Amino acid sequence: MIKYPVYQPALEGNEKKYVNECLDTSWISSKGHFVSDFEGKFAEYIGTDYATAVSNGTVAIHLAVVALGIGQGDEVIVPTFTYIASANPIAQVGAVPVFVDSLEDTWQMDPDDIKAKITEKTKAIMVVHLYGHPCNMGEIMKIAKEHDLFVIEDCAEAIGSEYKGKKVGSFGDIGCFSFFGNKTITCGEGGMVVTNDATLHDRLVRYKGQGLAKYREYWHDIAGFNYRMTNIQAAIGLAQLEQVQKFIDKKQQVAKWYQKHLNGLPVKFHKQTKDVFHTYWMCSILVEKAEIRDKLRDFMKEKGIETRPAFYPIHTMPMYSSKYAKHHIAEDLASRGINLPSYPNLTEEDIKFICNVIGEFYGK
Repeated sequence: MIKYPVYQPALEGNEKKYVNECLDTSWISSKGHFVSDFEGKFAEYIGTDYATAVSNGTVAIHLAVVALGIGQGDEVIVPTFTYIASANPIAQVGAVPVFVDSLEDTWQMDPDDIKAKITEKTKAIMVVHLYGHPCNMGEIMKIAKEHDLFVIEDCAEAIGSEYKGKKVGSFGDIGCFSFFGNKTITCGEGGMVVTNDATLHDRLVRYKGQGLAKYREYWHDIAGFNYRMTNIQAAIGLAQLEQVQKFIDKKQQVAKWYQKHLNGLPVKFHKQTKDVFHTYWMCSILVEKAEIRDKLRDFMKEKGIETRPAFYPIHTMPMYSSKYAKHHIAEDLASRGINLPSYPNLTEEDIKFICNVIGEFYGK
């Protein structure tokens, strides 16, 4: 029996109150004030001019790719060490995901490898702030400017994370967020797309709403999608957003407890590095050798502790592996990485127990 799941949401605020208002007023679909309220408050929180709510984080990325006009034959640079949803929307519009390696200290995409992979077909860089730790946005934005490339930020795991005091999602042309049940704030399912560009925002809104023209009722001037968020989802999201700093503060505390109680064990914690604020969507460790990883996970599961393996590099998956490639650091991190229970309501005693189990595995 699992006593400590990898993640569970904290529904401790106005979620029930706001959802009941949706039910009482019958505003349960994509119309209703909670959608626009959530969008406005979210844009304000991230520090962008615009935000549009969507049905999940994957369609947020797809919407961004479509709105930027990326399509057949274009190349988009993306880290290989990330969740599959970062790459699939690129392929789904006929473009080519070009994978880059990671940095050993931050686990984020390597700016030098980005520069090495740019060709005349490169249209954009997709930045992924993996596990809540920001990428080196200073260097990446410099590269994008030099080569006239779009920047899409996949912030699914990094709401509230900062690079040099500025929140991720506000650097690139478009930022994408997820509110799945295991994210720092959740709608159950849901996502958000943010931008500072009014024209891009207009394209995002029209594409997500079936291509509906702005000033003519039931007239559609582009072939769009139904990617809208419901008022009920937005009601939950707004209630969650009201508590976001509390959740982040708690997750920071959980990370500090892990670092304290893992001290002396032969594992390496994924720490915050300079110039960034790491929100620790997932608290993660590296074991010494890849062959130990699954044995430790099995041992922890027997003790009631759920874990996850780090993401498998996308370039190793069948649909993306036709061209042989090696990304040594990403492959090493993926083979040795474990995500530990990381939800905000964990106590120090919980963390101490989890770390003691790791110590027991190592005979400590």
